[in-house]
Amino acid sequence: MTLKNKYMSISLDQAEKLSHAAKAKASEIGVAVNIAIVDEGANLVCFHRMDNAWLGSLDISIKKAKTARYFDMNTGVIGTLSQPGGPLYNIEHSNGGLITFPGGIPIKNASGKIIGAIGVSGASVEQDHEVATAGVNDL
Repeated sequence: MTLKNKYMSISLDQAEKLSHAAKAKASEIGVAVNIAIVDEGANLVCFHRMDNAWLGSLDISIKKAKTARYFDMNTGVIGTLSQPGGPLYNIEHSNGGLITFPGGIPIKNASGKIIGAIGVSGASVEQDHEVATAGVNDL
């Protein structure tokens, strides 16, 4: 998933466009979610809480975005690696708490450099991942 970006990090305009596409997908599939977008330093750039999205998912969406950026991979992949006996077992206890289930995706520019990440929470993990993917794929 790539963006055309001459900058080192995702811009606010790009983050808002990504969030709008994610919200459109969430509306299409009938879910209310929280959408967080962080820059290359894992700093929050854009956040949207759809009407009726769970309050408890607010923090989860931000942590999904940060987790995806910290490790430059989808959070669902990290979840697979962090199962008992896995190479990243217990990693979710690092960095002030990570979220290691689907819904967080790194964002890359046209050169393949990671410039941020999106995190979505509030529906099933499959729907969270679908909404995040729709946002990133729309750019």
